[in-house]
Formats: sequence, C-alpha cells, structure tokens
Amino acid sequence: MFKKIISGGQTGVDQAALKTALQLGIKIGGWCPPGRVCEEGNIPDEFTLKETPVERSEQAMHIPRSLRTEWNVRDADASLVLLAGEDMDSGTAWTIQSAKNSNKPCLVLNITTHSEIPFILSWITKNRVETLNIAGPSESSFPGINNLASCFLSVLFKRLKQA
Repeated sequence: MFKKIISGGQTGVDQAALKTALQLGIKIGGWCPPGRVCEEGNIPDEFTLKETPVERSEQAMHIPRSLRTEWNVRDADASLVLLAGEDMDSGTAWTIQSAKNSNKPCLVLNITTHSEIPFILSWITKNRVETLNIAGPSESSFPGINNLASCFLSVLFKRLKQA
C-alpha cells in the first residue's frame, strides 16, 4: 500500500512533488545535497529532507548533486520520472541510470497529458510501491515544469489516496 513520496528538493519536479504531497497530507522525505542547496538558494524548511554527507556520487562525479539522486532511488521501492517532452537534464538521466543499476522499477513519462494516470496507478500496484521517488527536470532546465508537475501530481496523489 502506498505510503510516502520522496524526492531531492531541487526546483521543478522535485519541489512540486514534495509540496503537492504535503498539501494532500501524504508523508514526505528523501535526501538532499549538503547545506540543503537548490538552484534558488535553499530548499524550503517545510521539506523534511536529510542531507547527504557529500554532493557527488563516486559513480557520477560529473553530475552535480548525484549522491542525493542515487540515495533517493536506493531508498524508494520505485521511481517515477516526469518529463515535459523527450529531453532531460543530467540529473534526471542519472535517476534513470541509478534505477537500472539498482534493479528498481522506474517509469518515465511525459506529463503533458493526464491520460497516463490509470497506467501509473496500475504500475504502482503491480510493483507494490510503498515509497515512491519522484524526479524530473529543474525549473531552470524546463521553465514551467513546476506548474505542470504540480497539476499532474495533484490528480495522481488524489487518486492514490482513494486506492
């Protein structure tokens, strides 16, 4: 049974997931970089995230904040990656690769349509997901992704709570 959303705290999809979950009374958590930094300064205090001891994973030294990404994948039962097209930034690609490396389920979706929601609900049930990592591009990489993700996740989370 679904219980918790985790994410890394970056602007865009991460913060949309955490904020929407909180608004709907869903438990949140996850890992963030040392100092709780994000591209707008600091990750909001309302997001109860733990700091990784270092910023970068030894497996992805070329990707900023890669350790939090890796640990969120590790601590989740599955990862849901939300895109607003086919392009993705290096952090989003690292989420997908980390899931493959860990043999964890990872679903990558374009969120410009809500028609995917029944499929996601089925995928969550099939994979017995209790803790779901949600990832995707930052706001600076894809302006407007925060609003798109918030709308999409609001519908998804309401349906999850009904299930």
